[in-house]
Amino acid sequence: MGSKNKLKRFRENETFNNVFQPTREELVNNTFALKGNWNKKVFKNSNPLVLELGCGKGEYSVGLAQKFPNKNFVGIDIKGARFWRGAKTAIEENITNVAFLRTQIELIEYAFAENEVDEIWITFPDPQIKYKRTKHRMTNSSFLEKYKAVLKPEGVVNLKTDSEFMHGYTLGLLHGAGHEVLYANHDVYKQEGSPEEVTEIQTFYESQYLEKGKAITYIRFKIK
Repeated sequence: MGSKNKLKRFRENETFNNVFQPTREELVNNTFALKGNWNKKVFKNSNPLVLELGCGKGEYSVGLAQKFPNKNFVGIDIKGARFWRGAKTAIEENITNVAFLRTQIELIEYAFAENEVDEIWITFPDPQIKYKRTKHRMTNSSFLEKYKAVLKPEGVVNLKTDSEFMHGYTLGLLHGAGHEVLYANHDVYKQEGSPEEVTEIQTFYESQYLEKGKAITYIRFKIK
């Protein structure tokens, strides 16, 4: 994507009523007005609040919002030019139960209050295979602590990935730390009984992985 195109998207994001772009200072200094108020101020209802972390183009957030009109969704990514697509689609199609937040995932507990979130989706994260990169792996124990800080006690996390490594790493970590694995599947499109929202909504990259015959894995768990 050319820088001209990026700038155009950044400018357009600023005009979208479903895009929120707090500064790091606003978040860290606890002056972000939506923290604890997402449902009240953005969605104006008390429906369950669901986050998609590293939402990319926002296809999954928008797909979930269409499938579950009685839930509220927030797609989170640091790359605003990417989720511009999802935000624009939501506006064009009048999907009012999805919004987008531009920030880093590690700042999640500054953007949402304790017990504010019902569910988290992590879709196709970078597995960060090299040992030096483990601190960026989105299901490592320090990230899980951050998720726990904003999730309700019964809140669940979903991990959908094409990375067998990420699937195995996460399962091992969850079992080792005594978290509750509710469902795990090595190949959601081949094994029966996969949840609908896992197989019916696909990202652009996911359809490419499937064309290449790659298995898509899925874990649903609770952080204890």
